[in-house]
Amino acid sequence: MDMMVSTLQQQRAVTEQLRREAAIKRIPVSVAVADIVRYINDHEQEDCLLVGFSSQKVNPFREKSSCTVL
Repeated sequence: MDMMVSTLQQQRAVTEQLRREAAIKRIPVSVAVADIVRYINDHEQEDCLLVGFSSQKVNPFREKSSCTVL
């Protein structure tokens, strides 16, 4: 009997999760891709990988200086 109650609770949890997922607003991939392209085009001047860095010090991808032990 305990096992049946546990199984029933699990099935209810699954059903609730499926209901939550079914209620999520969805958009077509073509719309999502158009939004991403628009965002990239609107923000490309702020992208340091496209326009470069103002100085080498602000570049997080620069080669780190090596330490030498004397």
